[in-house]
Amino acid sequence: MTNHPPLPDSTLSDSMTAIGYARLEGHDTIARLHADATDWRAFAASWNDLGPDLYMADGGRYRRRRHAVFLCDHGAFARMPHQPHYQSRDYNPLNGDVQRWFDPVEQAVVDNPVCQAIFALCAAQFDPAAQGRWHVEVHQFRIEAKPDEVGRPTPEGLHRDGVDHVFVMLVERNNVREGITRIGAPDGTSLGEFMLAQPGDAMLIDDRRILHGVTEIHPHDPARPAWRDALVVTFAAT
Repeated sequence: MTNHPPLPDSTLSDSMTAIGYARLEGHDTIARLHADATDWRAFAASWNDLGPDLYMADGGRYRRRRHAVFLCDHGAFARMPHQPHYQSRDYNPLNGDVQRWFDPVEQAVVDNPVCQAIFALCAAQFDPAAQGRWHVEVHQFRIEAKPDEVGRPTPEGLHRDGVDHVFVMLVERNNVREGITRIGAPDGTSLGEFMLAQPGDAMLIDDRRILHGVTEIHPHDPARPAWRDALVVTFAAT
């Protein structure tokens, strides 16, 4: 597995420009967010209250999620009325071309200082001059692994999300193995692989240039619950 050292502040944007993505180690992410332990615990605990994703075309029932939409206008975020998540089949051959309605992200989660700091981090990296207008979507994902059903974080495989930029952060791994993140060029050529293993481990992706995906997860101990919790924030220019 490729070893990627943590990136200093000054080189995040350089990495995005040079190779189309950048990684943050968990302790770096949490330090950048100035995350208080109490706020982080409340933020992470909200993943225990996600509804089932009933739109899986593969028939799987291994995914839970919540969803919210925002307008980022010159660096300021405003929550939009709740609306479906939509991707074309060009980007999601499994679940595309369907308006998918999920339970909304709780307002207490949005108001949590951790979430607000994530918004600020994303805006600073994706729109450093704060001059754009962006359609922003926030997804809370829990992928469950069971003895009779593997968990698939990205059942569509190596893919683009059909936006401009993507932020992915691991919130928790519980009793799971595997779940390796893979990065690819537009033609599918592998550009590396690594694991988001610790809370706060994150990556920033130029979705116009980079494919990404995560391998299946399996329980270490089939007798105990197993899951992988992640936050995904996407930016699309309006």
